[in-house]
Amino acid sequence: MFDTNAPSEITALLSTSHEFRKLYHQHQKLDRQVTDAQLGVQPLDATTLRRMKFEKLAVREQLERWYDEHQHAPTH
Repeated sequence: MFDTNAPSEITALLSTSHEFRKLYHQHQKLDRQVTDAQLGVQPLDATTLRRMKFEKLAVREQLERWYDEHQHAPTH
């Protein structure tokens, strides 16, 4: 997901932030569902698949925004 970030940073966020973890798992779930639909494992109509893709993109943007805001926030 965050190709330019070290996996250890993502792992740290997953273990320390409930909000980040929730968004991350939601994105992973949508990713699996979209992939399954595209492979024909989970039959979906085109409208539902398109909605899921937009939802997945929205969650990814939330994750990236959250990551950017918290990585640049001053530490106490």
